Amino acid sequence: MTRSLGGAESTAARLRTAIAGGHHLPGAQLSEERLSDELGVSRNTLREAFRLLAQERLVEHVFHRGVFVRRLTPEDVRDLYAARRVLETAGVRACAPDSPALSDAVAAVDAAQAAAAAGRWAEVGTADVRFHAALVRAVPSERLHGLMDSLLAEMRLAFLSTDDPAAFHADFVERNRAIVAALLDGDRGTAASLLGDYLDDAERTLVDTASAGAART
Repeated sequence: MTRSLGGAESTAARLRTAIAGGHHLPGAQLSEERLSDELGVSRNTLREAFRLLAQERLVEHVFHRGVFVRRLTPEDVRDLYAARRVLETAGVRACAPDSPALSDAVAAVDAAQAAAAAGRWAEVGTADVRFHAALVRAVPSERLHGLMDSLLAEMRLAFLSTDDPAAFHADFVERNRAIVAALLDGDRGTAASLLGDYLDDAERTLVDTASAGAART
């Protein structure tokens, strides 16, 4: 195979997408030899990509064993949701009915509902992630946007650990619709309350999943 000289950043992006898509599940070992061939990159490039993903908490190096997709602990999940509450609540509080961020959130909910009706469950999960990212875009801060994107990338590991990741997201589609309906009415207080309940319930489910996973290992 002809090898590409693509950089570590692009290799990390490809691996990040594969992890988010469920091609490499939490706990899976990432074979350096196999991925080097599949991605058409040198092992040095792949190792640098692993280092970048480790900084994002998506993979971890286990001494004498190799590189693995991270499996989140209950403490990881709680920490992620603590950060999400701060960012997403700020987004809701900053979101006006005419905000472009709200338009993006509405479009994400529409996409999730259409995908659910067609049984395209992976698309439901992707649209749900887009919805939460859009809320934070109401805050005019590129740094916060980048932080939210990083949190959501790590959240994918928690979603993939559930018995049925798609069904997990599908359960919250109508709740997303209720949040955007309140925001379209200019009722930020109700939207914030609905969001808080949403995050509490999602956290509880994912903490239970992480706890069960820890008990099996």
